[in-house]
Amino acid sequence: LQSGAQPTPKERIPLKHGVHRIGKRTDAAMQRWREYGLGQFIHWGVYAIPGGQWNGKTSAYAAEWFRSSGLISKEEYDNLYNQFNPTSFDTKQWAKQAKQMGARYMIFTTKHHDGFCMWPSKYTNYTIASTPYKKDIVKQLVDAYDAEGIDVYLYFSIIDWSHKGYRSGVPASDAEKASYETFKDFTRNQLIELLTKYPTIKGLWFDGSWDKAWINEAAWVDEFGKELRALHPGLIIGSRFRADENGKRHIDTNGDLIDDYDQRFERNLPNTLEETGGNDWDCVMTIPENQWGYHRDWSLTYIKTPYDLIEMTVKANSLNGNFVVNFGPDGKGNIRKEETDIAKGIGDWMAVNGKAVYGVHHSILEKQDWGHSTQRGDITYLSVFNKPMNNILKVKVPKSKEKDMIYVIESATFTSSKTAAIVRDGGRDKFGSLFYDILIPVDIQRLNEPFVIELRLKQV
Repeated sequence: LQSGAQPTPKERIPLKHGVHRIGKRTDAAMQRWREYGLGQFIHWGVYAIPGGQWNGKTSAYAAEWFRSSGLISKEEYDNLYNQFNPTSFDTKQWAKQAKQMGARYMIFTTKHHDGFCMWPSKYTNYTIASTPYKKDIVKQLVDAYDAEGIDVYLYFSIIDWSHKGYRSGVPASDAEKASYETFKDFTRNQLIELLTKYPTIKGLWFDGSWDKAWINEAAWVDEFGKELRALHPGLIIGSRFRADENGKRHIDTNGDLIDDYDQRFERNLPNTLEETGGNDWDCVMTIPENQWGYHRDWSLTYIKTPYDLIEMTVKANSLNGNFVVNFGPDGKGNIRKEETDIAKGIGDWMAVNGKAVYGVHHSILEKQDWGHSTQRGDITYLSVFNKPMNNILKVKVPKSKEKDMIYVIESATFTSSKTAAIVRDGGRDKFGSLFYDILIPVDIQRLNEPFVIELRLKQV
């Protein structure tokens, strides 16, 4: 291209089942989602009974996939529901713990790949109603989290090993096709049932939609999605639900995000705003490196600390995303002590510094080595995770986009102590951007945790 020439726009391919909206949703429900900042994920089901161990043997395999671990027969696993009696389950305590942690939304596994339903579905007997416990887990959770002001989203696995009509590959014979039709009807009925039984939920979080059989049903799934949205106005669905007619998932053939937000950042945070493609997105993260459901042995993997997860939370929000921390309760309904301690550590920090997370967006400041910055209105929050050895925080303030105007720091306050920071001139670069030095006082130096500086910028 010649200097100054613009690239030729890529020709859009006509799609029947690609995106139905270009750009972000602008309604109130999606704006509320956008401002959550921090969420909680709970993986719980009959896989919590073995907890990654069976007959004296331990699997490093993901605990929620234990049916496929090779350590238990399919028949043994499929009868675990007869032992499921979580007598220690205290739904109100779970919700209070999530509230203390600072979670603004929660995602719960109504049904994982094994097909066991944590609600009394009328379309199968493989549900909580058939266990010694009997009581509706989903309803208890929805009611308790609603009472704490935490929005609920329901996880639903498209994969269902318990249903005879389910298959991963595209059905070939007429008999296979007819069988898969029964599975599609079953899936439709269960999802409509969830939206009908629990009308206060805000959205659906799908998993297992990578099967070729499901991808091949692009037209049917697309129409079904429209039906779900009509049934539940404002429903929020992530990018895992469906593919376009060319088999493209998450992002359609034209490069546009399918449905409402990008779910590709599972246990993996982007590093730049460019990587997000300008889309809404969230990152769901385990505390052990690769365990979602309860695993008895945490020595098998790296365990994240509260400050690891706090740093990830701020980083996600600095790139216009949400961050979700996963918990895996045991078979009796206990959230393990280690997870409880981690939740409290996150919550204690959020109680002081949550303004740097809730309702914020990418700031005008460049990424600095000391941490991340977020912004709300004319307030910028500097979340410092790598304190400089000389206790002087250098901040680069960019030039204003308005002609003949520059940004200057009007005030700086340490959130934890409410004390004003000493700010001095730190020079300027050859492009005219200003640098400031913020002196870290002794009381903040002594903090053994990340800290936040509330910065007010003005244009002059």
